[in-house]
Amino acid sequence: MSIVWTILIGFVAGLVARAIKPGDDSAGFIITTLIGIAGSLIATYVGQAMGWYTAGQGAGFIASVVGAVVLLFIYGLIKRKS
Repeated sequence: MSIVWTILIGFVAGLVARAIKPGDDSAGFIITTLIGIAGSLIATYVGQAMGWYTAGQGAGFIASVVGAVVLLFIYGLIKRKS
């Protein structure tokens, strides 16, 4: 069940991250949502590896937003080069 919560939090985190990140993003709604979910998953697994969360515990909303902002920044760099 924790993976479901991670995905739901990631969905909202992706939308919030896009609103927070400055600049013009050409990513659509679906790409933004997927980046938010990936940011939430990455924040969860990095947090578990660093010992911030126990196994089975998902990342919080703020960590998910930070992960999504980082991934949106990386996506913007990749998109700009191609």
